[in-house]
Amino acid sequence: MANEQNKDFNTMLHNNKDMPKLQIITDEKSIEKYGGERMYFAPPIDYDRVMKKVPLGKVITIGQIRDSFAKANDADFTDPITAGIFVSIVAWASDQRSSEKTPYWRTLKADGELNPKYPGGIEAQKEKLEAEGHIIVQRGRSNIRYYVQNYQDYLCQL
Repeated sequence: MANEQNKDFNTMLHNNKDMPKLQIITDEKSIEKYGGERMYFAPPIDYDRVMKKVPLGKVITIGQIRDSFAKANDADFTDPITAGIFVSIVAWASDQRSSEKTPYWRTLKADGELNPKYPGGIEAQKEKLEAEGHIIVQRGRSNIRYYVQNYQDYLCQL
């Protein structure tokens, strides 16, 4: 996202964009990749509700959230593109509020990777997670990424 300081993310958070909805896809590559044709779209506020439930000392992945939405809504999978966008909206909306913060920093990308699209980028997320007792490790030589060490041990169960 660009120009975050000029956007009202809390308005975006509450815009359901005709969601939730279930869509049948027909692209064979996508069906094979995601394991079915029933794709679920969750509204941004649903991501916020789940992310607010992650307790101190625990983390969750976007994939876990997507899987729980798909299961709860009789779908094969939840759209990964909107999931990534909506998780970022939740983070920026929380950052813009003075109260009722969402602990978005506890929501990780796949394999426990930190999210550079959160407010303050990876450094801010790293700082918040380390303050909660998590150990952050760096991987890669040229394409450096940061991960919560042994994140599987701290996964929140939905």
